[in-house]
Amino acid sequence: MTSPRRGGAATRHLLPVADRADTARLAWSLLRRRRLPLTAAAAGFALAGLLGLAAPWVLGDLVDVIRNGGEVTDVVRAAVVVAGAAVLGGAASGLAIIGLGHAAVPALARLREDVVARALELDPEHVEEAGAGDLLARVNDDVRSVTQSLDEALPITIESAVAIGFTTVGLAALDWRLGLAGLCAMPFYVMGLRWYLPRSAPRYAEERVAQSERAEALLSGLHGSRTLREIGYERAWAGHVADRSQRAMSVSIGVFGMLTRFFGRTNRAELVGLLLVLGTSFVLVRSGQVTVGAATTAALFFHRLFNPIGGLLLTFDQVQAAGASLARLAGLARLAPAPTADVAPSTTLPGLRLEAIRHRYPDGDDVLHDVDLRVEPGERVALVGATGAGKSTLALIAAGHLAPTSGSRALGGTAYEELGSDGVRARAALVTQQVHVFAGTLRDNLSLAAPDADDDRLRDALTRTGDSGWVDALEDGLDTAVGGDGHALTPSQAQQVALARVVLADRPVVVLDEATAEAGSSGARLLDRAADVALAGRTALVVAHRLSQAAAADRIVVLDRGKVAEEGTHAELLAREGTYAALWASWSQS
Repeated sequence: MTSPRRGGAATRHLLPVADRADTARLAWSLLRRRRLPLTAAAAGFALAGLLGLAAPWVLGDLVDVIRNGGEVTDVVRAAVVVAGAAVLGGAASGLAIIGLGHAAVPALARLREDVVARALELDPEHVEEAGAGDLLARVNDDVRSVTQSLDEALPITIESAVAIGFTTVGLAALDWRLGLAGLCAMPFYVMGLRWYLPRSAPRYAEERVAQSERAEALLSGLHGSRTLREIGYERAWAGHVADRSQRAMSVSIGVFGMLTRFFGRTNRAELVGLLLVLGTSFVLVRSGQVTVGAATTAALFFHRLFNPIGGLLLTFDQVQAAGASLARLAGLARLAPAPTADVAPSTTLPGLRLEAIRHRYPDGDDVLHDVDLRVEPGERVALVGATGAGKSTLALIAAGHLAPTSGSRALGGTAYEELGSDGVRARAALVTQQVHVFAGTLRDNLSLAAPDADDDRLRDALTRTGDSGWVDALEDGLDTAVGGDGHALTPSQAQQVALARVVLADRPVVVLDEATAEAGSSGARLLDRAADVALAGRTALVVAHRLSQAAAADRIVVLDRGKVAEEGTHAELLAREGTYAALWASWSQS
């Protein structure tokens, strides 16, 4: 079972976000290996933009032809040219999108791989400090945002930008005064952009942070629901989730309102520009300096800008959001790889020391109060206590998966900070009641703990931790697909696999947090025996779900409301007739 992270949003240190320069460098480093499809995409977009000028130009010429007594063949010829330009333009756009896909999709796939690799390398305590929701939002929401922008917004944005550029040039080619009239609308567009751009990027970044905080609150509440109920904090946490959801909603509504005001400013620029072009055309036509056809082309050119500019603006918020997401992904991808600890094999079992351990949940009271705990080398210590006593929290702290609010920790006389996360993981293994079965074969799930183990060693680990007959009954044995859409393992089988991993990993220190709690009464004894095998010859800390596990331990530590209430052997604690004796009597009767 995992516990809610310590510290509220105000004290949480989020994972880094890359600045624009780093984000651009990362994007180019991913794209530059695909220069051929990028070149094809650029050529396709340019050709499509150029062919888009054909229809207004031909229609303007057709107006002059008809006014001068043109024939039906002139109309047919114009229609053929417009249709041909449309077909070729569509083909060029398709080529551009295909080229963009061949360049960007592999780059995005590489980015996903880098992000996942960095995520897997992060220290558990680093993730806990940042909040699992922040990491989850990056590998899920941010990747989806960038992917959606790549599929939808980016092609529209590029097409619109190219169309705007070519149309502006075409308008100026008709008559410099018509081009100047169209350019007079630019200050109004610029004013709108100057109002929007400084506000949009921070607001989109704020929206992504608010969404990650909402995900963190919800995820922590789901994972720590049992602990929250045990300490009577579930309603307060529900309020915490509601506050984060309200903030995320408020930020999103504010972003949409800002975009709506931006559209209003854009519509004003369109009105001013069209009036200027039509007015200038009227004056020039009346003075005989341009033809009616040229004026028609000019009006169609400027009107043609509406759709590209509208498309650019409609996707601009999505592109901005994708940019914020890409910066968050780049921040994670560009993290320096976690240093690999050079851990020398130990010839002696290390002891475990926890001193003055305190821990506090977000906006709550201390769950652990100056707890001192020692586990001698090769000793098995059981943690027992009523629900909400802080057992699971202390187990996570001991295993190096949760940093305490204060206090010190040491393995074999060396502080956790000096060992580093790699050093702690090389010495200590954690098994909880929430065992994850990874999508893959049963062999894959076992060899995670020992990549070089052969089939005999894998089967031996399963046999030592229980009956392996169920593996032989599987259609493909160790090669049977499990997890995801594969064969569903029972809770007892999943826990047996987890304990077999402990045997295969051969860590000198093992922390079991109610690791056999999911088994029913029929499988409980088998898993208890499997746990005995997994813990043999190791330093062990066991959060006991059943007091029979505590009775078999070398020493028992009783927690009560976050403090050590009693400590001793099973016989000693029964003789004291204190808290443990009362728990034992209640458990024995049940």
